[in-house]
Amino acid sequence: MHIGKSYRLKEFLVWTRRNTYTLLLLGLFPVVLHEVFELKWLNVPWPVVALLGTATAFTVGFKNAQTYNRASEGQRIWTDILSLSRYWGLASIDFLNDDSKSRMLVYRHLAWLTALRYYLREDRIWESNDKRHNKEYQRFFHIPERASTLESELRDLLPPHELEEVLASKNRAGKILALQSKTIRSLNENAEVIAPQYAELQRMTKDCYILQTKCEQLKDSPYPRQYAVINHIFVWTFCFMLPFGIVRDFDLLNEVVGKPLEGYMAWATIPFSMLISWMYMSLEQVGESTENPFEGNANDVPISQMSRQLDIELREMLGETNLPEALQPRNDIIL
Repeated sequence: MHIGKSYRLKEFLVWTRRNTYTLLLLGLFPVVLHEVFELKWLNVPWPVVALLGTATAFTVGFKNAQTYNRASEGQRIWTDILSLSRYWGLASIDFLNDDSKSRMLVYRHLAWLTALRYYLREDRIWESNDKRHNKEYQRFFHIPERASTLESELRDLLPPHELEEVLASKNRAGKILALQSKTIRSLNENAEVIAPQYAELQRMTKDCYILQTKCEQLKDSPYPRQYAVINHIFVWTFCFMLPFGIVRDFDLLNEVVGKPLEGYMAWATIPFSMLISWMYMSLEQVGESTENPFEGNANDVPISQMSRQLDIELREMLGETNLPEALQPRNDIIL
C-alpha cells in the first residue's frame, strides 16, 4: 500500500514505459503509410473510433470499479481480523489464571496470522505479480514473506510437535485453528474456563475460520477472466485504430498553418494518439495491478504490517518487553 501523498509522474512513466514504446509504433505506422507511401485513403472514419473509444471507456471504468471493490473488500476483511485479534488477546488473558496457557493461546493466534498471510502471498497463475513492469518495481519496496520462510516464522510461535503437524497440513492456517479449538475444549474439560467463556472462545475461533475463508475466496477467485480479456482487447483495439482515425484530421491542418509546419501536420498524430492511448492503457494497467489485493504488489492490502502491529500489541498484553520492531515503509510503500 502506498502511504505517501501520491506516486510521482516519473515513477508512473517508467512503470508504463514498455506499453508506451508499443504506442509509439502504433502511432508511427499509419503516419508513415499516409506520408511516406501516400496511402491517403487508408484511414478510419472518426465516428467509428469515437464509438469504440466510448465503449472502451465503459469497460475500463467497469473493471477499475470492480477491482477497487476487491481491494476494498480485502482491506475490510483484515480490519475485522485486526479487531478480532485484539479481543482474542484480551479474552485469552482475562479468562485464564495461568499465564503460560494465555501465552500459548496468543502465540498460536499469531501463528495463525502468520500462516494466513504466507498463504495469501503465494503466487497464482492469473496474478500480475510476475509481469516485468511489476517485478521491476518491486525493488522499491519490501515483501516480508519473500525474505523468510514460513517454518522459520512459526518456529518461535508453536511447540515442535505442533509445528510439524502444521507444516504437514495442506491448509496450515486451518490446522492451527483446529489445534486452538482442541486446546479450548481441553481447558473447558479441566474447568479452567467456565461455560460462557468456553462458548465465547469457540465463537471467536469460528469467526477466525469465517474471515480466513473470506481471504481464501478473494485470493483464489480471480477477477472474471471474460471481463479481463475483453477489456484488454478493447483497449488495444482502440489504441491501434485511434491514429488511423485522426491522421486525416491532422493532415487537414496543413491548409491553415504556415511555414515551417505546413506539410508536416500529419506527424502530430503520433504524440497526440500516444497521449490519448496512454491514458486508456494506463487505466487498464492500474486496474490489473489492483485486482488481486494480497499478491505482493505496491497497491496491495498491507497484511504484513497489520500482522506485525498485532504481534507487538498482543505481546504487550502478555507483559513482554522484548518486542519486534514495527515495519517501516520503503519509498512510501508498506506491505
